[in-house]
Amino acid sequence: MSLRCLLSDELSNVAMQARKLVGTKHPLLNTARGFVYDSRNNLQMRGLVVLLMSKAAGPNTAAEACLQQDMVSGIYPSQRNLAEITELIHTAFLVHRGIVNLKEWTNSDGPLKDMQFGNKMAVLSGDFLLANACTGLAQLNNTKVVELLSSAIGDLVQGIYYENSIQGEENNMTDDIKIASWEEQAFLSHGALLAKSCRATLELAKHDAEAQALAFQYGKHMSLGHKLNSDLQPFLKDSSSDAVPFSLNSAPVILHQETIGREGWIHQIDQARPKGRQADYAKLWRAIKAGKGVSSAIDLCCYHGNKALEAIKRFPPSEARSALENIAFAVTKF
Repeated sequence: MSLRCLLSDELSNVAMQARKLVGTKHPLLNTARGFVYDSRNNLQMRGLVVLLMSKAAGPNTAAEACLQQDMVSGIYPSQRNLAEITELIHTAFLVHRGIVNLKEWTNSDGPLKDMQFGNKMAVLSGDFLLANACTGLAQLNNTKVVELLSSAIGDLVQGIYYENSIQGEENNMTDDIKIASWEEQAFLSHGALLAKSCRATLELAKHDAEAQALAFQYGKHMSLGHKLNSDLQPFLKDSSSDAVPFSLNSAPVILHQETIGREGWIHQIDQARPKGRQADYAKLWRAIKAGKGVSSAIDLCCYHGNKALEAIKRFPPSEARSALENIAFAVTKF
């Protein structure tokens, strides 16, 4: 994230107001804590990939004279700014995801006024980060890059809206979702920003359409592989007692549904939720683990990882390219 943004007076004021949430159960606190302490969130991963992609592609010698920029360590200043903007956009949407649905609020969640105040802080601080990102985009003076990142923001909104519309357990347990729909939604909410940022950073260096398409493919497939890896984590444990909570809309569950058919899935749901009671997720976990959904998800993750490798191998050999290859290898490692 941009240090200019973090050290601004406006964000300092936001941080002062956010301190009032200490001691409440509002999820905005967990999001803020993750920015500082939780390296597992990979908060800087997108900016890092954009910088590595910039360096792997290098300068376009045919257009270098008209760029009027000096490269530092193989990266143009505008490309560094784009990496910061990408992180700002991602962080803004992380903050917005912390908004609590007050219709589902209960007394155990804490005082209602705390939830309302936390929601206001999440909306305003997320909007502040987005506003800084949009200002930075305008300062790049490249309409194509502005168009790419603006469409990525639109994709994020669409993907998150779709995610939120299927969150209700009672409504989605027996929904007939196909893996193609999952990939489309996962790209919108998790892959579009990185894929389009990778394309945009090559546009800033005036690379041709072929190189930009390869950068886009790397960002797209690496993001989908990362999302599949994340969805698989609950099913890589040895027993259901060790498993972390899983989503019924995750890739292994959807592939499991496709394998056993809709009737078979409804039967397993009925067994795990007798007489309308709350679903026994441990029982569902064992059924999914015993099926072919997990292995199919691993195969799909490896497919996307290999597609990302195919794209990045088209660039000249360099340390930056090797680093991007290692990132693609990491998402397919189980």
